[in-house]
Amino acid sequence: VQLQASGGGLVQAGGSLKLSCAASVRTFRNLVMGWFRQAPGKEREFVGAISRRGGRTDYSDSVEGRFSISRDDAKNMVYLQMNSLKSEDTAVYYCAATYWATWGTPEVRDYDYWGQGTQVTVSS
Repeated sequence: VQLQASGGGLVQAGGSLKLSCAASVRTFRNLVMGWFRQAPGKEREFVGAISRRGGRTDYSDSVEGRFSISRDDAKNMVYLQMNSLKSEDTAVYYCAATYWATWGTPEVRDYDYWGQGTQVTVSS
């Protein structure tokens, strides 16, 4: 499984950005997909996840109500729509995948495949 995240950039506080993650795998529909982020000097943290077939999404408290995750199994894509961005959202964002979770798990160790990351910078 290869994952390629894109869509990062520089945005003003209060703005929006949409990240994309493309998966190179035939069995994308069987993957639970997650988004994580890592700010300088901090540990990688859970942002959100989406279950197989998109029936369930889970989010961290820090992004609940501002971010949303969706997936398009026909295109092997997962998206992270980020609204009302804050300076504290500045980080490198990673998409991740696993076959083995029932639905989205917030634990880094539970994901087997990772994309290369895309930088999101929110200016205040």
